[in-house]
Amino acid sequence: MTLFDLVYFTILALYVLGTLFYMAGAFSHRVQLKRLAGFIAGAGLLLHTLILIHFLAATSISSLSVGYFIKLFSWCLVAIFFILWWRFKLEFLALIASPIAILLFIFSFTHKTAAKMPPHLAGPFFGLHIGTLFGSMALLAMAFAAGIIFLRLEKKIKGKARLSEMDREMPALSTFDRVNYWAVVVGFPLYTIGMLAGFVFAKLSWGQVLTGDPKEIVSIVVWLLFAVLFHNRLARGWWGRRPAVWAIGIFTLAIGSMIVINFFVPSHHSFRPIPSVEKPALTAPTNP
Repeated sequence: MTLFDLVYFTILALYVLGTLFYMAGAFSHRVQLKRLAGFIAGAGLLLHTLILIHFLAATSISSLSVGYFIKLFSWCLVAIFFILWWRFKLEFLALIASPIAILLFIFSFTHKTAAKMPPHLAGPFFGLHIGTLFGSMALLAMAFAAGIIFLRLEKKIKGKARLSEMDREMPALSTFDRVNYWAVVVGFPLYTIGMLAGFVFAKLSWGQVLTGDPKEIVSIVVWLLFAVLFHNRLARGWWGRRPAVWAIGIFTLAIGSMIVINFFVPSHHSFRPIPSVEKPALTAPTNP
């Protein structure tokens, strides 16, 4: 086991322990366990941050592996969770952020191949493209989780069903809607910046802004849906159930396209190499 393997194992162990302690604290109603979970997961995030910075400083972006970018997305989820926890005291989001981050971190070990980008293209526009989109996706994940819980609690409250102990520990419905609001207000501009940076990167890489790539088409559809949600939240005062349903649908489409297109469909955004067709070598004709 190398030093880096030990660091990765430590990060994973801290995330898992943080999740388990938080779940134990939530079910036993012990605030001390939840606080301990926060400190443990925070230590994992700090170590996660340091290892990402190390590889970014020691290696050119064009040489970074696909696994690095998956780890970066995992980091974004945990970082966004801690920001929302610190700003709005929304600790319940740990129930969605931690498991997804853990799964992504584990999954990153199966993709150690380099992204193989030309060094002159893997510059600021690519970094801006990846960073803003990952940040937006992490915010959408929080809105997705808040939306699921909002719909579940609203159904129980309207149906006058019996609330479990866990349900009683949850904040008011307005708190879940506030998560949706901030995820949309901050996430949509980030997604827009990421799309624009991607168009610039595409122009530099392939000579045209739109290449007909499946990921481009789905991303534009996601942006249009996101724009509708953004407009209606700010201009028309959408609240509650409707923006929750929209956030769930947009995140499902975005994460679904990431899984299906990036891993299974040959494209510019594929995490697997596109097989090249070798042309037969030309031989000189022989005299009869």
